[in-house]
Amino acid sequence: MRPDGRKPTLAVVGATGAVGGVVLELLSTRHDVWGRIRLVASERSAGRRLVVRGEETEVEALSEEAFRGVDVAVFDVPDEVSARWVPVAAAAGAVVVDNSAAFRRDGDVPLVVPEVNAAARSRPRGIVAGPGCTTLAMIVALGALHQEFGLTELVVSSYQAASEAGRAGAETLRYQLVKVGGTDLGSLPGDVRRTVGDYGPFPAPLALNVVPWAGAWEEGGWSSEETGIREESRRILGLPGLRVTATCVRVPVVTAHSVSVHARFENEVTVERAHEILSSAPGVVLYDDPARGEFPTPADVVGTDPAWVGRVRRCPDDPNALGLFACCDNLRKGAALNAVQIAETVAAELAAEA
Repeated sequence: MRPDGRKPTLAVVGATGAVGGVVLELLSTRHDVWGRIRLVASERSAGRRLVVRGEETEVEALSEEAFRGVDVAVFDVPDEVSARWVPVAAAAGAVVVDNSAAFRRDGDVPLVVPEVNAAARSRPRGIVAGPGCTTLAMIVALGALHQEFGLTELVVSSYQAASEAGRAGAETLRYQLVKVGGTDLGSLPGDVRRTVGDYGPFPAPLALNVVPWAGAWEEGGWSSEETGIREESRRILGLPGLRVTATCVRVPVVTAHSVSVHARFENEVTVERAHEILSSAPGVVLYDDPARGEFPTPADVVGTDPAWVGRVRRCPDDPNALGLFACCDNLRKGAALNAVQIAETVAAELAAEA
């Protein structure tokens, strides 16, 4: 409750996007801590009516006026839109939960995963950021293991879904799958490239292919997705010296990211103890019996909230290292759910401060 006894007002910015749609679904099904919910999007989407909490709500155009009287604002928009409008919302008095990369490396903006580092009270800029969806696929499980064993190094390979690039990414993959379906493509150099034609938001065909690049180019040949995993893992776990190497790969999956993780710890590990930790960790489902064909795959975890973990193995040449495989719906816990959880935490903190 606010000092005047009312529930806080929430604005969802980017309500008409792929992640925004999942945010509205979550707001309609989770414990209701909100008073008024305002839906905000670009000028071209203004006037649309979307359903949240069982009621039709008209979408407002993104403007300064949209944040008047708003206590918490969840942003699910491109980086450049967040960079411009998040400070406007914060200046209007809202605590902003931003899902973009615009503020993830800002030392005055907490980077939060509620299961790992829930406290967001220290927010000198009035902004709380969430990490990228690839980091979220693994960080809840790694946070739990770190508490027991003391994490010292990560080597990560990601297998990222097309929907991370929004509706355009998912639509491009579906279009390409239709183009190559029922053919004998994939046997000759360049035959897939010539046939699909339109790469959409990707640098190469995704159908019948994997693309070892996600994000923007950064110094040294790294992609922004790869350096993001490094910086975000360090910040969330409070380990500024953590050694992290990541390779990000785009795969022909519509929704749900996967990561293969080699994690090294200060202390000796056992699979039995790792299983105990992961099976009781909030936000994690342990699904690990490969002898029976039980391990997480994107096709199984899509549409679910937790991070699923399997293939947990102690490395044969290092008793302090584990290998594991994790999957997570990149639109849910990878984006929308984490933002909603942070917003609910902020709402509770605002009530405590009242």
